[in-house]
Amino acid sequence: MKDENNMEVQENTENSSESENKGNSEKKGKKLLRDIIDIAESTSITMFIVILLFTYILHPVNVVGTSMVPTLQDEDKVFVTTLVPDISYGDIIVINNDKAYLLDENNEVVSRDSYQLNECIIKRVIAEGGQTVDIDFSTGNVTVDGNILDEPYINALTLTDEGAFDFPVTVPEGYYFVMGDNRNASSDSRHPYIGFIKKNQIFGKAIVRYAPLENFKIL
Repeated sequence: MKDENNMEVQENTENSSESENKGNSEKKGKKLLRDIIDIAESTSITMFIVILLFTYILHPVNVVGTSMVPTLQDEDKVFVTTLVPDISYGDIIVINNDKAYLLDENNEVVSRDSYQLNECIIKRVIAEGGQTVDIDFSTGNVTVDGNILDEPYINALTLTDEGAFDFPVTVPEGYYFVMGDNRNASSDSRHPYIGFIKKNQIFGKAIVRYAPLENFKIL
């Protein structure tokens, strides 16, 4: 009888250990599943934020050409944001140059297809609607509303007249006057294939140069 009781206790102990091990295994399995779900949720949220960021907020743009030297070099890479409530003097913008907006003999805005420069361009805003731009091509001075601009960002004085306008010229409401920082090697609002920039032509504002990394710069 004693041996039988001892055997029964041993069997109960073994059953209890098996149940405990099984319970621990189930707990570990559930914890692993919860961890996997948490990682999947975190990854999904991160991917969603990244997609949202690069779809609606930041867009990588490659700079082609030297019209914005010294501020931007050929093959620089910049981030452009499309969430720009206001564009103002000094902003560097990416423009869809599908149309050229000029003035007729009655100073009315007319548009024409930009046959030679039908591409995205990157330039600096010099004046906006209602402001008057004057350029003295003999001295290179650019004047807005009677004030000579202090332009530390330019590569050289503005000496080249591309013939788009007779200066001084007043920028119509809803339009902008833009120029490249490399003034004498830039096709911009002085050029008849660009002219004024209409607000809906603006793709976005350049906010940072991220490559080359050693030239990282907030614009």
